[in-house]
Amino acid sequence: MRQIAIYGKGGIGKSTTTQNLVVGLAEAGYKCMIVGCDPKADSTRLILHRKAQTTVMDLARERGSVEDLNIEEVLIEGYRGIRCAESGGPEPGVGCAGRGVITAINFLEENGAYTEDLDFVFYDVLGDVVCGGFAMPIREGKAKEIYIVTSGEMMAMYAANNISRGILKYAQSGGVRLGGLICNARVVDKEFELISELAKQLNTQLIHFVPRDNQVQRAELRRTTVIEYTPEHPQADQYRSLAKKIAENRNFVIPTPIVMDDLEKLLMDFGILEAEEVA
Repeated sequence: MRQIAIYGKGGIGKSTTTQNLVVGLAEAGYKCMIVGCDPKADSTRLILHRKAQTTVMDLARERGSVEDLNIEEVLIEGYRGIRCAESGGPEPGVGCAGRGVITAINFLEENGAYTEDLDFVFYDVLGDVVCGGFAMPIREGKAKEIYIVTSGEMMAMYAANNISRGILKYAQSGGVRLGGLICNARVVDKEFELISELAKQLNTQLIHFVPRDNQVQRAELRRTTVIEYTPEHPQADQYRSLAKKIAENRNFVIPTPIVMDDLEKLLMDFGILEAEEVA
């Protein structure tokens, strides 16, 4: 069983990318589970074809404690048998959402969710937060593989570098490794070349460049993935290709984060930033 955490800047398309690639893996015959680690509980909606599933934390609040839950209530099978769970979080403005991640993963483990027939478990983690409970998939050694969704936009690259710092911190104690960058394209100038160079400087690989296509949004509006909505569409093949690359990937590294000056220089070298913008 390979346990994989997907990180990336908030709004970069991390949950969409994760669900589409997991469907690609399931289509190829792999048994998969997604554990949503975001209080928004939107990590499984395209697999389950619903707005949001009942979360561990929501149900625990309703019942009084997590011990009063049944695994069948929070672990649901979706498209192609993909198992789906959402950690959820506290009421807005109350408590630490990271504790919900810890509670949910512990509950799933203790109640037999991680069965021997699983090939992949994916953790879809909130934004670029790598501290506290949100770092649990890597801090506790749950996920040994990390992929970072990024783009050619400056803040997405900054987040990728920052996440690499978190991976580096836990590389020795937890054995976690970076499997590569996934570029979810934003049609930035020289975007492929830019992220390829960022990957090189981080000592990793650009495992796949996902082109921007409105078919993704069309599928999302119908609460489904591109592969299920239009299996013959070229964008569906992009996610199949990403899934194949992740299934076959054996290039796992300890990243080498760069300093902010080097990140800005990289952007200037590719003409994204003018020198006076960072003076």
